[in-house]
Amino acid sequence: MKVAIVGVSGAVGQEFLRILEHRDLPIDELVLFGSPRSAGTTYQFRGRELTVKLLQHNDDFKGIDFALTSAGASTSREFAETITKHGTIMIDNSSAFRMEADVPLVVPEVNAADAKHAPRRIIANPNCTTIQMVVALNAIERLSHIKRVHVSTYQSASGAGASAMAELEQQYAELVEGKEPTVEKFAFQLAYNVIPHIDVFTENDYTKEEMKMYHETRKIMHSDVAVSATCVRVPVMRAHSESIWVETERAISVEEAREAFASAPGVVVMDEPAAKQYPMPLFLAGCDPVYVGRIRKDIATENGLTFWCVSDQIRKGAALNAVQILESLI
Repeated sequence: MKVAIVGVSGAVGQEFLRILEHRDLPIDELVLFGSPRSAGTTYQFRGRELTVKLLQHNDDFKGIDFALTSAGASTSREFAETITKHGTIMIDNSSAFRMEADVPLVVPEVNAADAKHAPRRIIANPNCTTIQMVVALNAIERLSHIKRVHVSTYQSASGAGASAMAELEQQYAELVEGKEPTVEKFAFQLAYNVIPHIDVFTENDYTKEEMKMYHETRKIMHSDVAVSATCVRVPVMRAHSESIWVETERAISVEEAREAFASAPGVVVMDEPAAKQYPMPLFLAGCDPVYVGRIRKDIATENGLTFWCVSDQIRKGAALNAVQILESLI
């Protein structure tokens, strides 16, 4: 099997490398692609030194079975035909194709079978906040249909890239020294602050990030569920958190929900509030599962449940999910 990584020098591309290094995948050859800035750079993989090739419109993808792409939506759109024209399956981490009808949007724990029907040989990886939420929601959906979801996200700086993480660190250092903090990556200072604004605002005053959670959840789960989201950037380095409220068709007990979460693929339950055991990003960055805790009945709605959810958005929210799609196909 021959696999390619497109955008290997980025945060998700680097995570692809680390994950593939340790997964038991029969990779005979790994080919790395990048921009003119990263072409020629070398990386180690399973004891071999690999040189990054320049991504260009030619026949370099001939013979490659799968391409894991994370180089941004514009690059994905420009190179999709070049990547797939010889039969390569493109598993794309960008937002370029997620809502196109002939491109499956896949979270393997929820809808792995959709990946087998990709007429354009493109499979889309969902948005990170959607991925962790639907992995958890799927456990409840199996008990009773979810009618509506309200979710508030607490998204880490790394969701905006390595430069955003560096800016958060820089801001804290500058503030300690009494200096004016550098504000370039975000609209406002993130240190000692939360910013209820991720991506651009749309006509209905929800942001694109929030609308992604609405549309993507319905497509992945093949559901009419209504999702209302508020997405917030918080001064955390890595791993996203979500406070999730669901209303189901029938009442579900906390015990039922906890048992469903515990048996759901990809979910780990951390739910002992009396012992101060609940998921927190500080301790779960770099981990693969979706962690669920603070499971309780909603006291304002008869058929309501609320829970807290944490997952590393670079692992399960991006690179790991794409690799799992590849694994489901082979």
